[in-house]
Amino acid sequence: MESESESGAAADTPPLETLSFHGDEEIIEVVELDPGPPDPADDLAQEMEDVDFEEEEEEEEGNEEGWVLEPQEGVVGSMEGPDDSEVTFALHSASVFCVSLDPKTNTLAVTGGEDDKAFVWRLSDGELLFECAGHKDSVTCAGFSHDSTLVATGDMSGLLKVWQVDTKEEVWSFEAGDLEWMEWHPRAPVLLAGTADGNTWMWKVPNGDCKTFQGPSCPATCGRVLPDGKRAVVGYEDGTIRIWDLKQGSPIHVLKGTEGHQGPLTCVAANQDGSLILTGSVDCQAKLVSATAGKVVGVFRPETVASQPNVGEGEESESNSVESLGFCSVMPLAAVGYLDGTLAIYDLSTQTLRHQCQHQSGIVQLLWEAGTAVVYTCSLDGIVRLWDARTGRLLTDYRGHTAEILDFALSKDASLVVTTSGDHKAKVFCVQRPDR
Repeated sequence: MESESESGAAADTPPLETLSFHGDEEIIEVVELDPGPPDPADDLAQEMEDVDFEEEEEEEEGNEEGWVLEPQEGVVGSMEGPDDSEVTFALHSASVFCVSLDPKTNTLAVTGGEDDKAFVWRLSDGELLFECAGHKDSVTCAGFSHDSTLVATGDMSGLLKVWQVDTKEEVWSFEAGDLEWMEWHPRAPVLLAGTADGNTWMWKVPNGDCKTFQGPSCPATCGRVLPDGKRAVVGYEDGTIRIWDLKQGSPIHVLKGTEGHQGPLTCVAANQDGSLILTGSVDCQAKLVSATAGKVVGVFRPETVASQPNVGEGEESESNSVESLGFCSVMPLAAVGYLDGTLAIYDLSTQTLRHQCQHQSGIVQLLWEAGTAVVYTCSLDGIVRLWDARTGRLLTDYRGHTAEILDFALSKDASLVVTTSGDHKAKVFCVQRPDR
């Protein structure tokens, strides 16, 4: 259950003078920030040729058919114990590791699993559209391109494949090193991935134009393209952080030593305008970094973690780590999820711990709902929880899995949560909140 703590634990490092936050906790007016028009002649677009990195005009598309609430043929409709889900996708024969929704319409999902398979299927009724065939190892990464026309899947061995969604045909494949992470560029048909040899790769799809960003001789464990589409932040197993210029192929900033982490990075996130980055590590610290200056402006570590003695190698039973993190879009808040089940909500303006929300088991991932101060978590106990970050109060939870949740995705309008689990299932939950 939840618990609160108003006392915080943050680093002594003061924020840069150029950074400013809203300090008022009682923000009741939400102001949409205008990111400004994209550059008319993006240098990166010139470098990659023919790739339009300008943000496409979003078409207002919705699901005209509505959600199918009754179980369909071939779709599991009930499980042992309570099941709050509306649809269950049951074609995987082993743990389902990853899920992503198509960003244009939020009507399709792609899932990948330990059975070396990936499937594209419809959220409304769980109907299979096509299988992304040909993988020979666990599919750990999957996602749609920015315009939902392409879907990419990647397995642990480093085999990446891309399909055209409308024709269901494979249009590109590549064998890189052992895969750590994969992500589409936010505005163009460009795919990025990090591998165990320390490289970050960038391909133009489907023609395959390739660029590599060589890191240290250790795995590139996590990465994220920044909102401007011109830079990417990558974290490494040796604790270093690099902010890359995607056009030049060179690092703009390198954070290492005391500026970096004291253990492998596990996750990275950026705020809406890309000015701030959060990094998380097995060292239990979350670092707030100025993307422009390349400097750490805050370090967060909850008291429950800070009070533990340092854990040596081989003492995994006592270990803890940051598993997921992210920024709130409407208040100066950040959320950090830990393996020990702690969800920490930090106030960025004062760099203090605002709330601690305890889970019964480790947090796997967290996501902020766009336009609100609600944060979603999924955990090893198989439950999705919704928290009000302003109060630290648990709003509701959703159950149905019989094993740990390994990944989840949230629709743009926050009406659907899609989960994947060690029970070989993916589930669709309809979010109903009395407070909105």
